[in-house]
Amino acid sequence: MQFTRTAIPDVILIEPAVHGDERGYFVETFREDKLEAFVGYTINFCQDNESKSSKGVLRGLHYQLHPAAQTKLVRVIQGRVLDVAVDIRKNSPTFGQHVWAELSSENKKQLLVPRGFAHGFVVLEDDTIFAYKVDNYYSPENDRGIAFDDPGLGIDWMLSHGELKLSDKDTKQPKLSQTNDLFEYGVNYYA
Repeated sequence: MQFTRTAIPDVILIEPAVHGDERGYFVETFREDKLEAFVGYTINFCQDNESKSSKGVLRGLHYQLHPAAQTKLVRVIQGRVLDVAVDIRKNSPTFGQHVWAELSSENKKQLLVPRGFAHGFVVLEDDTIFAYKVDNYYSPENDRGIAFDDPGLGIDWMLSHGELKLSDKDTKQPKLSQTNDLFEYGVNYYA
């Protein structure tokens, strides 16, 4: 399992070792000991989620406020997505910046999105199955979002606006500059 810090160092790209032959393949998709040794803190995942979507579905950009903030470990079981994490920690040197990774059933890559980041993805193939672990339960009263098309973020979702399929909720999210529901840089949200 290989761990790589992205351009925003707190977001980690994970590339598991895939052992395959003519019969198929085997891959470890999660190793708590290796992940925690790399990031340097404990992550207590408590829930696994899964969604199936058609091409063009865009989910995000979502996050939950403290004390219900979530770390997410995301991957694709079937299909392909463009996965995006946006730094929403005020006073962070990378505030408002984003990183992305193409996650697919072929490349088996994963992205660790820590607390203090908004997360979203767009589906690039029909019948894509997206799976993720979270370290806090869903909390409707702490659920927040940022506009996927906020020009201040400059995210290229790889599909035209007309190809995107969004929930009603995701069409009404504020721009980053219009929300005060953010995190503080340097605060330990894992304590």
